Amino acid sequence: MYNHIAFSPRASLALTGMCIQQMGIWETIGQQVTIKQKVITHTPLEKLQDAFINIMAGGHGLVEVNHRVRPDSGLSQAFGRSCSAEQSTISDTLNSCSEKNVDQMRAALQAIYRQYGQGYAHHYGQGWQLLDVDMTGMPAGRQGEGVEKGYFAKQKNKRGRQLGRVVATRYDEIVTERLYRGKIQLNRSLRQLVQDAESVLGLNPGFRRRTILRVDGGGGSDKDINWLLSRHFHILVKVKNWRRAEKLCRSVTTWHPDPKISNREVGWVEQPHGYDQPTRQLGIRTLKQNGKWRYHVLVFNLTDEMLFWLSEYPHSQTVTTAAALLAALYAYDRRSGAAETTIKGSKQGLGLTKRNKKRFGAQEMLVLLAQLAYNLISWTRNGLAAEASPLARWGMLRMVRDAFHITGRIEFNSEGHIRQITLNQAHNLAEIFIKTLSPFLARDGTSVILGQI
Repeated sequence: MYNHIAFSPRASLALTGMCIQQMGIWETIGQQVTIKQKVITHTPLEKLQDAFINIMAGGHGLVEVNHRVRPDSGLSQAFGRSCSAEQSTISDTLNSCSEKNVDQMRAALQAIYRQYGQGYAHHYGQGWQLLDVDMTGMPAGRQGEGVEKGYFAKQKNKRGRQLGRVVATRYDEIVTERLYRGKIQLNRSLRQLVQDAESVLGLNPGFRRRTILRVDGGGGSDKDINWLLSRHFHILVKVKNWRRAEKLCRSVTTWHPDPKISNREVGWVEQPHGYDQPTRQLGIRTLKQNGKWRYHVLVFNLTDEMLFWLSEYPHSQTVTTAAALLAALYAYDRRSGAAETTIKGSKQGLGLTKRNKKRFGAQEMLVLLAQLAYNLISWTRNGLAAEASPLARWGMLRMVRDAFHITGRIEFNSEGHIRQITLNQAHNLAEIFIKTLSPFLARDGTSVILGQI
């Protein structure tokens, strides 16, 4: 017999929340993170969890906790919470987070990623690990700590902070990310981000030799390129200095047109810049509207075989010069479908730039909660895609907006434990959720069925 029934507009997210409970995610965080704050009703850790549930439920601002999470009691209980804290008390807890607490949360996320991340389980003997490193602007009010006038794409004179991220591209997972002051760009953060990724992934020298780092021009200084080469990485990096790029492109003797973009041409740099280790350098020129050329140069130590694999560019057994050139070009172009796509997904689907805190530690804690949400959603999507392959192409926005918003009924026993969840049979994803997640929930005696809601 069921003692209580709750209706939820996010019953499918409740299923996911119960699986997250089984994974012991918040137990791991609780073992690492200790926030010093007076406890009245909810502990600091519980309030962090409520902020996390709000992100998973599609809440872009903390204020949405009050009308998105608190009324949905069944959802909170599915995540292991008896009820949700009020948004102002959650905000107070975030404001109490110190730099030490942020480091503790980063250590907890590393432990979680090492247990469940596909990137950490990557078999280096069978294939290349691909990591993309990028930075993105986080606009914020001028009163915030670390808020400075810096570079923000297509936003002149904007103020904010910067977010650096390393992505395990083959698995669509965030390996690590850090928040920086507004004036910090990739040239001042690359080494720390790469070292963080090495720590999370446990990259020894042998693993680094089987890892490709793809980096934007912000990390293309001579010092950074030489440092990456000294770490035994395979690299694909755009040169930072535009004057250097223009000078190097003067030695290109033959330009080949790009069949995909009519005003772009590529050619080998015949007199390459000398780095500490051998590299190949590719000149790129793009015709501007004023009739002048814009020049870029790519530096890499990848073989032709690696370039064709990375670019997915078709080629015959005999590799032509044009084919190798285009493979290198397209291998770099695919950055837009990697780090840039994950950043776009975090901003659109998880509201990454919508939650702004004055204190730097509070903002970075929110960033790390969004990182945890991103990876958990990615792992959930991969599981669902095993039953329905088109879901593999879904980004964060569609997962949060569509997949996690299946209405349903949550039924509790006399002890307050969830014993059955009924998903709306009219939703086309309901059966896929049941096939994917019900075997895990059956371990705790929870049944999942379809029904009319």
